[in-house]
Amino acid sequence: MDVTTRRLLAQGLIEPAAATPGQVVETLLAVQAQDGRGARLAIRPRLSERVTEPSASMVDAALDEGSLVVNWLNRGTLHLVRAEDHGWLHALTAPRQATANQTRLRQEGVSEKQADRGVGMIVDRLKDGPATRGELKEVLAAEGVPVAGQALVHILLFASLQGLILRGPTLGGEHAFVLVEDWLGPQGEVDLELAAAELARRYLTGHGPATDRDLAKWAGVNLSLARKGLAAISGETVEADGRLELKERPSSTVAEAPVRLLGAFDPVLHGWTDRAWILPDEETRKVVTTNGIFRPTILAGDRIVGTWTMPSGRVELAPFGKLDRETVAALEVEAEMVTRYLG
Repeated sequence: MDVTTRRLLAQGLIEPAAATPGQVVETLLAVQAQDGRGARLAIRPRLSERVTEPSASMVDAALDEGSLVVNWLNRGTLHLVRAEDHGWLHALTAPRQATANQTRLRQEGVSEKQADRGVGMIVDRLKDGPATRGELKEVLAAEGVPVAGQALVHILLFASLQGLILRGPTLGGEHAFVLVEDWLGPQGEVDLELAAAELARRYLTGHGPATDRDLAKWAGVNLSLARKGLAAISGETVEADGRLELKERPSSTVAEAPVRLLGAFDPVLHGWTDRAWILPDEETRKVVTTNGIFRPTILAGDRIVGTWTMPSGRVELAPFGKLDRETVAALEVEAEMVTRYLG
């Protein structure tokens, strides 16, 4: 199998076997989640065909029961992860975010004293149970803590980086904030060497074959940490053409992934230092906006061949070029499945 096929197989886009959203996330380790619908759509094409009537509500149920959570993790971006992976992944990814967070707080006019006070108020409010961003904004604003512009976001991030809060259950259609200790239980000290090895292992599970630089970029960690993690699992990996993958990895006789409608910020576009293996350079600007928004995409023939939108609840396709009849027919079926999935 070529690199493209092996990566799509690792991503769960060829012969997916996952029976639950949790199993999808376990394979990928972390799913970008600043776009809530995009995160839910990332689950759908990676569920086994044996899952009858899959729906986005399956993801909401996992969030509400606490088996999945959302927090600022890889690259300082919101990601969906399993509850049991949150602690060690947070310990690896939070340190590099701290300096940038302090800079942004100052830029938003939030002093150190105000930031500390805001975090204390957030913790006090969450002791009474989950709260939405809007509710926390009201609490801080009532006591004179800056919340305008991006101030609130960076105070919330400040609390997250200290390991105090994360996003858990859904309230009113959004991920509510909760205290880490209340939602996940007491958090023990993380062995960073073991965590780095687990990061490398789990990254290759869902993204191999890949390089040390791919891992560092995806996780938002130092290259030295990525290399230490990969070195720790060297007995579990094989190298070919300068890329690593696990010795124990899925295999398939299927030549390519089925036609799929992928959501915004789909993981297949975020796991490596470049996307040319699946998205032609000349088409990148049609997928990625100037402010870094990744549009929902069409996967066909092991390539991204277009984008799609869903105005008024109906899927509308925007292919890069003419599609053959077989692909068009498959996309019609996909559009119906996406509509049912989102409800």
